[in-house]
Amino acid sequence: MIGLKYQDNKIVEVEVKDEITGEIITKKGDYFLSTMAVKELMQSLGEGVPQKVQQVAEGLMYRDFVTVGLLLKKLKIKNETKIRTVNNIVPDNWIYIQEREVKLARVQIFNNWSPYLVKDENTVWIGLEYLCHEGDELWSKSDDDFARLAIDEVARIDIIEKEDVLGSVVIRMPKTYPAYFGSYDQFGIIREFTDQFKNLFLIGRNGMHRYNNQDHSMLTAITAVENIINNVETKHNIWAINTEEEYHENKQANRSKVTTSISSFFRLLCQRK
Repeated sequence: MIGLKYQDNKIVEVEVKDEITGEIITKKGDYFLSTMAVKELMQSLGEGVPQKVQQVAEGLMYRDFVTVGLLLKKLKIKNETKIRTVNNIVPDNWIYIQEREVKLARVQIFNNWSPYLVKDENTVWIGLEYLCHEGDELWSKSDDDFARLAIDEVARIDIIEKEDVLGSVVIRMPKTYPAYFGSYDQFGIIREFTDQFKNLFLIGRNGMHRYNNQDHSMLTAITAVENIINNVETKHNIWAINTEEEYHENKQANRSKVTTSISSFFRLLCQRK
């Protein structure tokens, strides 16, 4: 996206660039839902953004993220639990790495999310996760160098044997984690500015600069759509999601809340049709 145009208290159109032709395309809309990084959203609104809002937006910080995917013949670590798994691999979805001698933060085992994520069930597909900043030494490594680093580190802490690596892929994800430092303590200034646009809804982790989990990110989108359908102009119920003091990953309560909201969402869409 190149820019947003607004008039009075409404967004009126968005400008995007065709990735193939390079042509600038203008799209009009009645409602706009933004999941883009708040810093970039403020930049897209152009010179009309108040200086203080621009300053706070420029001061927002992010942690960037690189995943190195490794396809393996097998893992070196063994399943020593009573949990049954396909081919008896360790049952973890994530393994958090504590060893100080490596930069690796976390290992994700995709087989345990679903065996259908792996073409050959006799292999193991893992993701090695690194936290960094866009442009720093880690981020700037070539794919080959990053893969070698990751393989060396995960072998050094006895999770794999190097000879069991069948292939690798490196994926860089900028602005994965919105951070609660920098100018975040002044974020209310941005919220006050964006909330004045009646047809603009900030949703999701980057859209709200809030470290929501997936369920809460989905709920912000569902709530925004419910507001649109019911002609609710306030954004307070969207910003209120995941502000409770109690830790939010209570499985049963959270599942019930999400199921109810999703059902309501689709029912409202059907009624509108």
